Amino acid sequence: QLPLAGSRLCLYEDGTELTESYFRALPPQTELVLLGPGESWRGCASDIERLLAAFCSQQGAVVEAARRLLTDERAPRRQKLLADLIHNLSENILAEDKEDDKKWFEGLESRFKNKSSYLRHSCESRMRGYMREVSGFISNVHPASRDAYRGILDLMADKLKSVKYNGCYFDRREKEEAARLCTAEGWFSCQGPFDRDDCPCKHSINPYSNRESRILFSTWNLDHIIEKKRAVVPELAEAVKTRDGREVNWEYFYQLLFTLDNLKLVHIACHKKTNHNLSCDKTRIYRKRKQTHEIS
Repeated sequence: QLPLAGSRLCLYEDGTELTESYFRALPPQTELVLLGPGESWRGCASDIERLLAAFCSQQGAVVEAARRLLTDERAPRRQKLLADLIHNLSENILAEDKEDDKKWFEGLESRFKNKSSYLRHSCESRMRGYMREVSGFISNVHPASRDAYRGILDLMADKLKSVKYNGCYFDRREKEEAARLCTAEGWFSCQGPFDRDDCPCKHSINPYSNRESRILFSTWNLDHIIEKKRAVVPELAEAVKTRDGREVNWEYFYQLLFTLDNLKLVHIACHKKTNHNLSCDKTRIYRKRKQTHEIS
């Protein structure tokens, strides 16, 4: 039913267009695609495009078809692909409360009633851990400067409490505040390595989707670009020691330790654990005092 003019044959595997002589040289059972005018075929890439289009428009039908195929499939690798496909397409991303997705909460304490509350708790735990590390460094601070160091710790602790330990970044109910880190649907993208604009592997995850994704997300790291242990905390201790009447800009160090100014969410495989060779901005270590003028 295709018009002869403009129609052509190509190989299914890669889209190579056939000439008459090439056609005659093909082995038996070679798979071909007949294209009409204006149609194109790029091999596997075209199949993937059609598959993705089906996911978007007929997700339920795709899941059901994959289940039927899985019942008769015997090849282990094809079984795994089908099982993973069914698992990923059956995600319950939009469910927030425990009663709507009980499997997601398996293994968690009963006090967590919705997904956002658990992910907020997870983020808060990381922030508290960073605070403990900063506090634990006090034994390395010069004895004469420890009281000043403790004073800065108190200011940082109060600041963290006032923003609920930055847990809002993982709360879908506060989407506008979280927009710098994730989309409204709850997808998180890997932002590492630290010296590149994008993750080359395009790692992404939605911890709201299912229990396995929630567990896997716990292995992702919040990576300090200017390193916490090697640079930020030692620089803070040195600033307190050598302040010589100057006021330490503790809010700058707070930003480096606890905020997205210096933190990136990265897949564990993209976490650069070697020395970043980055240091604090020397011009921001001390706060400029306001000028006061006497009126005569």
